[in-house]
Amino acid sequence: MLPKSAIFEFLTDLRHNNSKDWMDEIRDRYHQARDWWIQDVGQILEALTEFDEGFGLLEPKSTLSRITNNRRFHPDRPLYKDYFTCDPSLDAMQLSVLHISIGPGTSFVGAGMHHPTSEHLRLIHQAIDIHGDEFREIIQQPEIKAFYGELSTSDRDLKTAPRGYAKDHPHIDILRRKSLTLMRTMTDEEVCADDF
Repeated sequence: MLPKSAIFEFLTDLRHNNSKDWMDEIRDRYHQARDWWIQDVGQILEALTEFDEGFGLLEPKSTLSRITNNRRFHPDRPLYKDYFTCDPSLDAMQLSVLHISIGPGTSFVGAGMHHPTSEHLRLIHQAIDIHGDEFREIIQQPEIKAFYGELSTSDRDLKTAPRGYAKDHPHIDILRRKSLTLMRTMTDEEVCADDF
């Protein structure tokens, strides 16, 4: 069995057997699936060095999130996540501008700033205010539109202008967003393909 197929088989089984007892029984299988994902992440980071050499300095393992869900404020969540992630951060503030998540029927790649802090959002608004035309040019590039489509929307977006910005600002549609992200869903076949 190919590694990514085995990863997906493990994650599918985890989805249907989400308990500590089951995880304890198959702990070796979890570690094998995780190790295969770490190898894939290493290849992803290596490919990203074409755009920023800093990605080559990251340890693949450091970009993964824990498989356990934080249930402190969401006790209804399953004990374990049924997906693996990669969140490489090159920023001193540990801001990740790329997110990859793989799981059976739920895989996606995202870019941008997802739910930044209010201070980061304030800085983003300032940048859009000054460089909004340049930002629009970037996200309208044919290769970006072909891969991602449009900026993601959210029900958390503001209904009106943020404080300090006119309602008729030329970039008000961007300034009202609480996140600036592009996202592309991927099929299981795309993730398991050799050219993933």
